Amino acid sequence: LQVDLWQPSSPFHITEGTVADVRVPQNTSRSLLPFLQQANIQYTVLISDLQQAIENQTGLRSHRNRRSLSGYNYEVYHSLEEIEDWMHYLNRTYSDLVHMFSVGKSYEGRPLYVLKLGKRSRPYKKAVWIDCGIHAREWIGPAFCQWFVKEALQTYQTDPDMRKMLTHLYFYIMPVFNVDGYHFSWTNDRFWRKTRSKNMRFHCYGVDANRNWKVKWCDEGASLHPCDDTYCGPFPESEPEVKAVAHFLRKHRKQIKAYLSFHAYAQMLLYPYSYKYATIPNFNCVESAAYNAVNALQSAYGVRYRYGPASSTLYVSSGSSMDWAYKNGIPYAFAFELRDTGHFGFLLPETLIKPTCTETMLAVKNITLHLLKKCH
Repeated sequence: LQVDLWQPSSPFHITEGTVADVRVPQNTSRSLLPFLQQANIQYTVLISDLQQAIENQTGLRSHRNRRSLSGYNYEVYHSLEEIEDWMHYLNRTYSDLVHMFSVGKSYEGRPLYVLKLGKRSRPYKKAVWIDCGIHAREWIGPAFCQWFVKEALQTYQTDPDMRKMLTHLYFYIMPVFNVDGYHFSWTNDRFWRKTRSKNMRFHCYGVDANRNWKVKWCDEGASLHPCDDTYCGPFPESEPEVKAVAHFLRKHRKQIKAYLSFHAYAQMLLYPYSYKYATIPNFNCVESAAYNAVNALQSAYGVRYRYGPASSTLYVSSGSSMDWAYKNGIPYAFAFELRDTGHFGFLLPETLIKPTCTETMLAVKNITLHLLKKCH
């Protein structure tokens, strides 16, 4: 029996007492379940028809109106083409608050678009960087980036906090970091994680864009094998997507005070370090921001997020964007792992986009307003 694991490991590395998510071909499921029972292996069927669940999200639907901000449906997942059309529309329509630009091109030649959001109130302002979709299959990330922009534009006139944020700060928002991988997850493999660069020697595609940064590169938690999901790449910043964003962040590091990256899934708010068990110098300020953010998030629907250093809260991983941002002088660096905790996993239903984004919005506003106060 061949088992296809969702997690970046192989069935040979599953040890007793661990939990693994597996995808089972339909024609083998009848023989597998009795086998698991006989072997006294506990199991739960999370999604009975995975293919149908995928088709429910990727199917063409006429109600996806991308003509206007009010008509654009933020409660469904959008393809890369739709997201880019939406960005162009905002750039044309909200020129007083939105400026769209590209930081470079992907491996397959796609532009790497960023939205600069904020009131042009003075020449120099502090800034917050937000990226979503470093890992292609984590669709709730790009959905949140779009939601954030929508909320900012729709509530700027009525919400004093949002007005304060957009007046005193710029937001650099990258709705889809890994554009090639995201496109591939819509057209070929819904569970694709990596970029789409080609490895000629092993005939494998892609690098984990969150293991490719120049901070303890390819150490613990990353793989040297090009076919693995956590492959760190042939060298740091080998991926044009990572190189382009790193270059932009380096260029603006004096201005950017917070780095926020959105992933899925686990319901966690993580901060450095990922690559080692150690306390960051400004721990008190960052810990305080995280504590307040998860409490704000929980106030919406009662959903609890764990928070803490990534290494001890999630797992040790090297070459991550969050650690790199922190090491390069951005004092507040966070990675969100959005809903859920594993039942739907990467296939979070569209009905959960709104509650997930609503609660996450509270956390992000909380962190942002924290930046505008002096931390003691």
